[in-house]
Amino acid sequence: MEAARTLGASSSEVGRRVYVPMMLPGLLTALLLVGIDVMKEMPATLLLRPFGWDTLAVRIYELTAEGEWQRAAAPALTLVLLGLIPVMVLTRRRSTQLNSPRD
Repeated sequence: MEAARTLGASSSEVGRRVYVPMMLPGLLTALLLVGIDVMKEMPATLLLRPFGWDTLAVRIYELTAEGEWQRAAAPALTLVLLGLIPVMVLTRRRSTQLNSPRD
C-alpha cells in the first residue's frame, strides 16, 4: 500500500487495486456464511416472511409440525443441498488458495 502511494497512485486507485482485492475473498466468504445462516433461521423467517408466501424452511416446519414426515422429506433434502453448495464453494476456494504458489 505504501509502495503504491510512493509510486504516485491516488487514494482511490490504491483502494481499488490493493484493498478491494485483499478484502474480496473475506467479504464473499462472509456473504456465503450469512446466506447459509439466514436460510436456516426459523424464528426470524416465521416473523418476517411476506403474507401468503412460505419459505422452504417454513414449509418444512409446517409439514413436520403436522406429522407429515414423508411430504417434508423432499423440501428438507433440498434445504440441505442448498446449504451444501456454499460450503463446497468455500472448501474449493480454500483448497485452491492453499495449493497456489505464493509470490
